Amino acid sequence: MARADASWLADAVLYQIYPQTYADTDGTGVGDLQGIIDHLDHLQWLGITAVWMNPVFPSPLTDAGYDVSDYVGVHERYGTQDDVARLTEEARKRGIRILFDLVAGHTSDQHPWFLNSLQDFSDDRFTWASPDQFPGGELPENFVTSPGPREGAFLKNFYDTQPAVNYGYARMNPDEPWRQPVDAEGPKRNREAMREVMDHWLRLGVAGFRCDMAASLIEDDPDLVETGKLWGEMATWLDENHPDAVLVSEWGDPKVAVPAGFDGDFFFQTGEAWRSLWQDNPYFGADGTGTAKIFIDAWREAEDAIGRPGGVILPSANHDTALRLNNGVRTPEEIPVAFAFWLTWPVVPLIYYGEEIGMRLVDGLPDVEGSNGRQNNRTPMQWNDGPNAGFSTAPAENLYLPQDPGPNRPNVEAQRDDPGSLLNLVQRLIALRQANPELGTASDVQVFHDGYPLTYLRGDRFLVTVNPSRDAVTLTVPDERLANATAVEDSGVTINGQAIAVPAFGYAVLDLR
Repeated sequence: MARADASWLADAVLYQIYPQTYADTDGTGVGDLQGIIDHLDHLQWLGITAVWMNPVFPSPLTDAGYDVSDYVGVHERYGTQDDVARLTEEARKRGIRILFDLVAGHTSDQHPWFLNSLQDFSDDRFTWASPDQFPGGELPENFVTSPGPREGAFLKNFYDTQPAVNYGYARMNPDEPWRQPVDAEGPKRNREAMREVMDHWLRLGVAGFRCDMAASLIEDDPDLVETGKLWGEMATWLDENHPDAVLVSEWGDPKVAVPAGFDGDFFFQTGEAWRSLWQDNPYFGADGTGTAKIFIDAWREAEDAIGRPGGVILPSANHDTALRLNNGVRTPEEIPVAFAFWLTWPVVPLIYYGEEIGMRLVDGLPDVEGSNGRQNNRTPMQWNDGPNAGFSTAPAENLYLPQDPGPNRPNVEAQRDDPGSLLNLVQRLIALRQANPELGTASDVQVFHDGYPLTYLRGDRFLVTVNPSRDAVTLTVPDERLANATAVEDSGVTINGQAIAVPAFGYAVLDLR
């Protein structure tokens, strides 16, 4: 069931924190909750209104915490539940909400639920196939041999150390007798358990959840109808018990996920809309051979299906992508124009930590805690030009991941002092967005040109033009107000009547009033 009204998420500016590499206060080389608390002032100054944190739960860390061994605890390296309560309280004082990860689809193989399931052959919190159900000896697809004493094999969700929590199958199949329907006792018990997990953290001040692998919970659900029903049930429970809380899905298809019950869903790297902006012959590429039309059409389709603003969330990267705007192809001078678009288009922006200063991808990093090639954008946050860029007092060799070794690596402190820095531009653009509803998700957009420069009108007031290519471009805009426009942000755009000339990597936000 779709949630009826747009939540506070519609007006949010989101920020993702990878706790391991954000700020270390106890010298272990690994970030912690106190480090996040200590830098809330940075986020408040920047204009961030909500933070999504990757998991901080107890875990054997075979998948960097996405292998949860206790849903209602805190791993000792991050702190305590009291630290969570202080974090949410201090964040709220600054107008910032905290979102936790809800890893509902799988646990660690060290979670008490799974350890009990190994002992109790009647336990159905997980999906088990007994040896007589695959008599040929060949394991069914995605099943892992039991570590014992229970015979047979269990269904995994991602890594072999992540047994899939049993929410049932959308369809029965006599050739797979281990399947349970979605209304069996095990699946019903697991749904109730996840509601209890959410209730625990919401009572500690957490404002909602980003739901990991949200489309994967119901097995053999080709149209995701039963999966949608499950999340709709969760949303109804939230509306009744925690009406201000939000659910954000890792689904990748907002036009499906939001009507199912989520408040928002991401365009991300598995989808054409995201790739057309940032990755595959991207619109934000110096060659100027991309198109913004793919993204715009997908965004319009999603907005039409959702029927209310604020459901589409747009990141440039996340902890899974091993990408950043500063990716080794895109140069630092190309990044400001991306933010000029990103923070003036009617999506909810999600800024991955460090993007606000243009942190870069770092190749050749060691695999850490199952990062499996995804570690390139997980390097420690760069706060200043001191040892370890201000991330930690630990010896460099003890850091969770090595710091960016680049001699000119950007840092927050230096960019705060430079009015022309990327950080100050991002801060101004967020402030502009928050001060003017015309730039928010509820206001309309009229696209004049989806090539180079992408040019559009927000709320019949602000004309935005962005040129991510290395070549200067000129466009005629059919609006007589252009000649007398006031530049709110401008990188060297010139106006001659209704003609607008945009330099390489140039942008402008023009007030037509």
